[in-house]
Amino acid sequence: DVGDKYVLDRMIEENANLGGEQSGHIIFLDHGPAGDGLITALKLLQVIQESGKPLSELSKIMERLPQVLINVGVKNKKLFRDNKRLEEAIKEAEVELGSEGRILVRPSGTEHLIRVMTESQTLDHAKQIANSVADVVREESLCVE
Repeated sequence: DVGDKYVLDRMIEENANLGGEQSGHIIFLDHGPAGDGLITALKLLQVIQESGKPLSELSKIMERLPQVLINVGVKNKKLFRDNKRLEEAIKEAEVELGSEGRILVRPSGTEHLIRVMTESQTLDHAKQIANSVADVVREESLCVE
């Protein structure tokens, strides 16, 4: 699940002060329970000032991995929740990716889509895993594609 609510729930569960998601929602719990772009910008400026390093140098510590996103059109997004075959495909993908990547399969919050996102060390590997899981979504749900 995605969105500020789920990020906040996980932060509370993990006793974390900082949480966020790829869309840019960043929550600093000591400043409030929702994402705030201005606070995020101020915190970033604080790190730049305290480190004395330019953002271009600070950003080098982040490893970027090739990412693949496949949107599968479906008639009913809820069908994927309890699908054993899809659960198994996701588990297999997680094992194959190990600590070298990640997979996220979730329903769109606004469209009749299931989103399959993978990151891996190579683009070909990310594509292969994303396509494999997306194929299961297509086979197991009432697709509109």
